[in-house]
Amino acid sequence: MTRSPRRTPAALLALVLAALLAGCSTVPTESAAIRITQVAQPSDDDVRLEPLAPEAGAAPEEVVRGFIDASASAVRNHPVARQYLAADAATNWSDSDGVTVISQDYAPVQSQPGTVVVTGTLVGTVDERGVFIVGTGSVYTRTFTLSDESGEWRITDPPEGLLLLEPDFARTYEQVDAYFLDPTGTRVVPDPRYLVSGEAQPNTLVTRLLEGASPLLAAGVVNPLSGAQLRSTVSVTDTTATVDLSFPADVSDATLAAASAQLTWSLSQLDVNTVRVLRDGQGLDLPDVPDAQSTADWVALDPDVAPIGAVGHYLTGGGLRLASDGGTPPGPAGAGVYGLVAAAVTVDARTSQLGFMAGVSSIVSPAGDPATLLAGTYGGDLTPALSGASFTDPTVAGTRSEVWTVRNGTDVVRLPSGGPAQSVSATTLAGLGRATQFQLSPDGVRAAVVLQGAQGGQVYVGTVVRDDDAVSVRDLRSIAPTVEQVVDVAWRNAGLLMLLAGDPSTERTVPYTVGVDGWELSTNTTSGLPGQPTAVAAAPGRQPLVSANGTMWTLAGGNWVTLVRGQEPLPGTAPFYPM
Repeated sequence: MTRSPRRTPAALLALVLAALLAGCSTVPTESAAIRITQVAQPSDDDVRLEPLAPEAGAAPEEVVRGFIDASASAVRNHPVARQYLAADAATNWSDSDGVTVISQDYAPVQSQPGTVVVTGTLVGTVDERGVFIVGTGSVYTRTFTLSDESGEWRITDPPEGLLLLEPDFARTYEQVDAYFLDPTGTRVVPDPRYLVSGEAQPNTLVTRLLEGASPLLAAGVVNPLSGAQLRSTVSVTDTTATVDLSFPADVSDATLAAASAQLTWSLSQLDVNTVRVLRDGQGLDLPDVPDAQSTADWVALDPDVAPIGAVGHYLTGGGLRLASDGGTPPGPAGAGVYGLVAAAVTVDARTSQLGFMAGVSSIVSPAGDPATLLAGTYGGDLTPALSGASFTDPTVAGTRSEVWTVRNGTDVVRLPSGGPAQSVSATTLAGLGRATQFQLSPDGVRAAVVLQGAQGGQVYVGTVVRDDDAVSVRDLRSIAPTVEQVVDVAWRNAGLLMLLAGDPSTERTVPYTVGVDGWELSTNTTSGLPGQPTAVAAAPGRQPLVSANGTMWTLAGGNWVTLVRGQEPLPGTAPFYPM
């Protein structure tokens, strides 16, 4: 008798694309509605520093300030915060309708007896599913009405949900990624969520996964857990989490494997080393998938994989150079015959070999256009694919052999290896400004775009949606609205961006990092740079590269250093990492 070959986890995942993208009945397009009763389930553990109850005789401003402080409690139902409310308000106040985050330097001012106006800067909001939406930096204003109850001022109209100061939010909530799959089924894609610290996090995170991706991301990813439901609370013993689910009756092994990988990658962020996934109380019994799984069993789905061959490159004199030592790669592109001003290269994740290449040439085309997009094989000849007035630097993702760019500031195009250029729908882009930079995320599900508006360049992030042969970039949203004069952007990993933008305090261009949802915007060092950086490149597991004063620099040990330690800086611009 001939035995069927054993299938590895990678082999099972190879079936995911067929099972998930074919729209088969094993993966419903909608999951059962799940009621979220808290923004993130607070802990019942009261061994924490808790806010103080109202003081006798407190003025209205002090009562409002005390209420805001007490809202940062991690105790379920916020009992101390309710003590600042009038009797009816304390009974009816909902603390589960999201979070509004404001700056620490807010001001509560009594405008008239029993009325206090709170003014601060809007940092952002968090919805009931833990999704953060960055604020515009505009002024936040809310009026509180208070009544005198038995000689003590109490709030009669608290806001729905929580009002937290930025440092209190950062202390009480943790960012945890809910992972979904990219459309090729080869990487998990981070979807940041904000959960209250505590033992309830694993159960809350699994609930978020079952509910589905956040609205702005959902159309660009696949959710293998769609249609599944929790049978019992997620338990964690030592460092092993157990997740007992019910799945649709006809669910495939490929979908179960993908769901297991999704759960394992997600829960591994919560001091969980292994995950046991059960179906109706029984093990999944998948071929070559252990009962207790770790991310090592699903390493092929690593969101931030960095192929060995993904060595940094840059340009000088129109020719390609290696960032490792300034060496010249083989082929005409290295010799400078194309007059390149920007380039991008794909990497074969299996062999780590560089493959499809595209570059922007400054040589005037036969039609008289000042820029030409060339394409071909790395190390081989490049041929014209498109011409136009301008092209953004080409960009690639680690999941497909294709190059993207924006022609003439508004027309997004993608160029598949071996195929003709295709238009990408981006209906809202033109109304936001002229695109000067466009970079795909490592998983190809998101795109970061620098758009030139009235206040200079600003960075937006959109979702790449693939529907049969139609491809679009949707839901462009500003993720750093307070940062202006952005000149370049790169992906440090699947969930973190690096920007070059103006710093108002120094009136110079400096590097910033910011989460894909706009949280934790921070400036980076410029130590070691000879001048203002003008271009940046980054990739998972790689040190960023910048061009400054026409020379190349890399970040090492908290300082920018020359590409070759101890040697003079090498001339160069337009750095990039193959992906």
